[in-house]
Parts: sequence; C-alpha cells; structure tokens
Amino acid sequence: MHEPYRTAPPDAAAPSQDDAVAIERSWDEPECFGAVFDAHYAEIHRYASRRLGPHAADDVAAETFALAFRRRRRFDLSRRSARPWLYGIATNLISRHRRDEVRLLRAVDRLHPLAEPSRGHEDEVAAKVSAQGVKGTLAGAIAALPAAQRDVLLLVALAGLSYDEVAQALDVPFGTVSSRLNRARRKLRKALGGTNPLLDEEEA
Repeated sequence: MHEPYRTAPPDAAAPSQDDAVAIERSWDEPECFGAVFDAHYAEIHRYASRRLGPHAADDVAAETFALAFRRRRRFDLSRRSARPWLYGIATNLISRHRRDEVRLLRAVDRLHPLAEPSRGHEDEVAAKVSAQGVKGTLAGAIAALPAAQRDVLLLVALAGLSYDEVAQALDVPFGTVSSRLNRARRKLRKALGGTNPLLDEEEA
C-alpha cells in the first residue's frame, strides 16, 4: 500500500510529541503526518498482531494509518494525543476479522485444554491475552465474549488504554466502557472457576 506519510521504519523510536499539532500542520503539509506514523505505528501493529497474528497485522496497521491520513481533518484537535483515535480505527478494522480472531483463540483452547492460566504482574498481561500466547480455557473464555466486550477488555489489557481513552477510541460513553469491562470480567471469572488473571479487580 502506498504510504506517502511514512518517513521512518515502523520500529523507529519516536519522541513524545503533540499529535494535534502535527495533524493540523498536515492539512497543508501532508508530510507532517509522518510524525504521527513514526510515533504510533509500532504500537498499533503490535496490538493488531496480538489479536490476529503477524500476517493480518501488517494489513490492519497499514490500513489504520491510511484511513487516519485520509480522515485527518476529522481529528478532534482538542485531543492532544492521536493514540486513542488510532486504536479506535484499528479496532474497527479488526472487526472485519472477527471470525479469524475467534477461530485462532478457539484453536489455542483446543490445543491447551488443561492449561491453567497463572497470575502475574501487569507487564505479563499482554502475553496472556495475546492470540499467540494465551492458553487453555482463558483463550476459550475470551473467544466466547461478545465482540463489544472483547474489544473493551483487550484495549485495556493489551493496549493499556484508560477507560476514558477506550471511550474515545470506541466513541462510546465512559459508563458503557465500565459496564462492558465489568461484564467481561465476570464472564472470565465464571469460565475460569472464579479466578481471572486479566484485570482482576473488585467490581464497582
């Protein structure tokens, strides 16, 4: 896919920046959008890879930034970071691959039917819910979640977004994010016999 805004390899380290400034400048100077690409491409690609696998992630990440570039005049410039916006675009694109995601998770469930998910620190959560790394009944439980609940859960657990950022990404109210996440947690706990290694907090 042609990417006129790409100015550095996707794994290049990018400094912190004000995305809104770069996006506004890109209205008249399209090459300025390259700063947004450089800052966020690797993260968006990693998120898509954990949900769909690396091959599909290439397409999802590329299309995310192609769409963002085309829609850059719609970006809310009062939001200084484009990160939630980009995750929202990526999640919508991932929705086109729902069957692939569920099939992959259920395949892991079949391959590891007796595996017991272990508790860990927050930096281990991503590995647990990764389509490549999640094990056993946890994979099956995630696959069984309604798509809207799975999206919220994985935006928090994989992407590390706050509730407010998830609300921005999905364009839903804050309360909807909290409700969907609590329902997802309860379903995972039930499926895993009362424990939940993902975001195991007391319900509000």
